[in-house]
Amino acid sequence: MNHSFLLIDDHALFRAGLRMTLESAHPGVPVREAATLDEAVHGQRDATAPTVVLLDLQLPGLNGMDGMTLIRHKWPDCAIVVLSADDSPDTARRALEHGALRYISKGEPAASILDGIGAVMRAEPGALAPTASRTAAPRLTPRQCEVLDLLCQGMSNKLIGRRLNLSENTVRGHVQALLALLQVVSRAEAAYAARSRGLVG
Repeated sequence: MNHSFLLIDDHALFRAGLRMTLESAHPGVPVREAATLDEAVHGQRDATAPTVVLLDLQLPGLNGMDGMTLIRHKWPDCAIVVLSADDSPDTARRALEHGALRYISKGEPAASILDGIGAVMRAEPGALAPTASRTAAPRLTPRQCEVLDLLCQGMSNKLIGRRLNLSENTVRGHVQALLALLQVVSRAEAAYAARSRGLVG
C-alpha cells in the first residue's frame, strides 16, 4: 500500500517537528499538514486521500473528538491516530470509541509515537481495532498488577515508585512490559485496555 500522512494540529511547531520525524522514519511517504479540521477536509480538494490521519483533539472550531465522524465520511479507509497532550484514560476511551485506532500521548518518546504509527501502517494484528477489542487478557505478575493499578489512577513513574518503594527505573521497566503485554504504546491506552478487560477495578 502507498501510504500518505495528514497531520491535523493547530500548533505549527509540533507539526513541523512531527513532520521531520515522519519524513526521517518513512522517507518518500507524503506528509500534508492542516491547522484545523475544516482546512484538512476542504482546504486541498485535489490532494491524495491520506491513509493515516494524525489528529490532535484540541482544535479551533470543530474539535478532534467530534471531527472523527467527518474524517471517516471524507476518507472511509484512513486510519485515525490521535496524538494528544491529554493522557487521561477517559479521553483515550472516548477517542477509541469514536473511531481512533490508536491513542498516543504527545508526551511519549518519539520512538513510541513512531511504533504506534508504524503498527497501524503495517496493519499488525490488533492495530486496526480499538484497544478494547483485543481479547485475551494477559497474565500479569502481582507487581505488574500493582503498577498497573496505580498507572490507571494517573500516577507518574516517580509517584508509583514512591508508593511501592521502587526506583523510577524499575517502575519504567514494569510500565514498558505492561505496554507490550497489553499491545499498546501509551499509558492512556494501557489504562483504557486494563479497565476494558477487567484487569483493574
